[in-house]
Amino acid sequence: MTNYIPEQGRPWDDIREEMQGMRGRDLDWRHGRHGAYVWYAGDDLEDVLREAYGMFLVENGLGIRVFPSIQRMEAEVLATAADLLSAPEGSAGIFTSGGTESIFLAIYAAREWARATLPDIAVPEFVAPHSAHPALNKAAHLLGMTVTRVPVGPDFRADPAALEAAISPSTIGIYCSAPTYSLGLVDPVPAISEVAAARGLWLHVDACVGGILAPSVRELGYAVPPFDFANAGVTSISADLHKSGFLAKPASTVTFRTAGHHAYARYRFDDWPSGLYQGFNFTGSRPGGPIAAAWAGQQFLGREGYRRLAASSMRTKEALITSLGEIPGFRLHGQSDLWSFAFALDGVAAPALAGAMFKRGWVTGVTTSPAGIHVMPTPVHEPFSDEYVHAIRECAAEVQAGSAPEAAPARYN
Repeated sequence: MTNYIPEQGRPWDDIREEMQGMRGRDLDWRHGRHGAYVWYAGDDLEDVLREAYGMFLVENGLGIRVFPSIQRMEAEVLATAADLLSAPEGSAGIFTSGGTESIFLAIYAAREWARATLPDIAVPEFVAPHSAHPALNKAAHLLGMTVTRVPVGPDFRADPAALEAAISPSTIGIYCSAPTYSLGLVDPVPAISEVAAARGLWLHVDACVGGILAPSVRELGYAVPPFDFANAGVTSISADLHKSGFLAKPASTVTFRTAGHHAYARYRFDDWPSGLYQGFNFTGSRPGGPIAAAWAGQQFLGREGYRRLAASSMRTKEALITSLGEIPGFRLHGQSDLWSFAFALDGVAAPALAGAMFKRGWVTGVTTSPAGIHVMPTPVHEPFSDEYVHAIRECAAEVQAGSAPEAAPARYN
C-alpha cells in the first residue's frame, strides 16, 4: 500500500496550490452547471459561513455542557426550525449531519415508540408512496424494519387512499414528502395526517429539500400547500439547513411534535466502565463548525434574506419552465409547488439527453418514474437559465438526430 503522508511536512503555500489544482475538473457550481450537491447564495454568505465554521472548528458538539456557546447556537437554530414548521409549544428537535440522519432518527424514534406502545408488532412497517426518498428504506434496513411503497396518484403525489389501504397490523407509521425530491411536489399532508391520526400511527414528513425556505415562498404570496405541524397528525419533520437553508454542510434538523416523541430518539447505555452513555445523534463526537455556521448564517440572512433567496429561486423556476415550454414536445411532470421540478421532451430519451448535457459540462439529473430531467433551481442558476435552456435545446436536437456523443448520464440523489 502507498502511504501518502510525506516524511517531512510541507509548507502550507505548496499544499494550498496543489489543492487548488485538484479542483480543475470539479463541478462548476459557481456558473450554475449543477442540478444538486451545492446550495450557494453568494460570496458574502459564503464568507460568513467559512469564518464562523473556522471559529468553532475544534469545539466538539458532543460536549455542550462544556461548550455553552455551541449549546446556545444549536438551541436557537432548532427553535427557528420549529417556528418555521409551525411546531407547537413543547416540541423538541435534533441538529443532525444531513437529511439521511434526520430521517434515520425519526424512523428510529418511531420504532422505539412502537416498541413501547405497540409491543405485539415483531417487525415494524412504514407505509410510503413510491416517491419517498431512499433514506427511508436505508433507515428501515438498518433498524430491522420494512417499508411498503404504494403507487402515487395521477398527479404524481402520494395517494392518501392507497396509503390507508396498505396499512397492515404491522404498520407503525406513514411517510410523505414536502416536496418530493424527484418532482418537487408537496404530498397532500392534511389528508394523510387525518389517516395517521385516525389509525394512531406515526407520521413523518420529509421536508429535507423544502422545509426551511418554503415559509418564505409562502410569504411571497405563492400557494404552498400546508405540510407542517399545523396538521395535527404530523409527528416529526426533517428539514435540511444545508439545502434550502443555504447553510454550511453538514447540517440538518429533525423536529418532533412533543418532548415525549423526541425522547424516543435518545440512545442510552451504561454497561461499561465509564457509566451512562447517552445521546440523540447517530454520531458521538460532532463538529462545532456546522452549528456555528448555521447560527451565523441565519443571523446574517435574516427573514428578509430568505425571502430574497426564495424570490430568486421561484423566478428562476418560472423562467426555465416558460423557456423550456417553447421546445417542441415539452412536458412538465406535475405542477410543482416550490422551486424544483422535472420535465420530459417527447421523443428524447432522458438518459441520452443528460449524457449529452454532461459532455457540455452540465450535471443533469434524471428521473425514472416518470422518465425525465430533474431541475433544482437556486439563486446561482438565475443568471445562467438562458444558457441552460439553449444547451437543452441543442442537446435534444443532437439526440433526435442520433449525433449526440455517447456518455453515461450524471446521477445524484
